[in-house]
Amino acid sequence: MEYENAQKRILEVFTQWTAPENLKIEMFVVRVGDWGGYMLAECNDPLEIHKLCSMLPAFTFEARLVVPVMEAVRAELEVIAWRDSLKKVA
Repeated sequence: MEYENAQKRILEVFTQWTAPENLKIEMFVVRVGDWGGYMLAECNDPLEIHKLCSMLPAFTFEARLVVPVMEAVRAELEVIAWRDSLKKVA
């Protein structure tokens, strides 16, 4: 009964939710026959992600920040060059 009530409440809340303008959802899927799913989204405000996670407290969320691979490579090369420029400590 607790699960059924949680399911009803989640659907009640979610069907009335509108994504904020700065949250671009690329994909939002549910695992078939299971409790949970995945979302691929782009957002420039981490508080919007926090609000989304707080909206549905029965779910367990894991927000994973990602960056485009070429930007990551550029950043890594930058920090490697900086690190290599450090004076050696004897």
